[in-house]
Amino acid sequence: MNLERLPNEEKLSLCRKYYLGGFAFLPFLWLVNVVWFFREAFVKPAYTEQLQIKTYVKRSAFGLLLWVAVLTTWITIFQHFRAEWGEVGDYLSFTIPLGIP
Repeated sequence: MNLERLPNEEKLSLCRKYYLGGFAFLPFLWLVNVVWFFREAFVKPAYTEQLQIKTYVKRSAFGLLLWVAVLTTWITIFQHFRAEWGEVGDYLSFTIPLGIP
């Protein structure tokens, strides 16, 4: 999508939709929001909607970093303790790894 062709009001609307969509357990939308709108928020000359776009981009970046931190923590804990959790660890696994736990 070429953001250059959109009016500023539609840019703000699209940015807001991606920001709110990230709360539906879709952190990828926050990544897209940050990548697409970073230049609009921080590089382009000032316009009226830019302050709101900048807020959505900052919040999207924060939400994305939080998701990455939580997901990385969970993956690390699960990989480390899965064998110790016994049956519960096996039920949480999609595939049960072979070998000695």
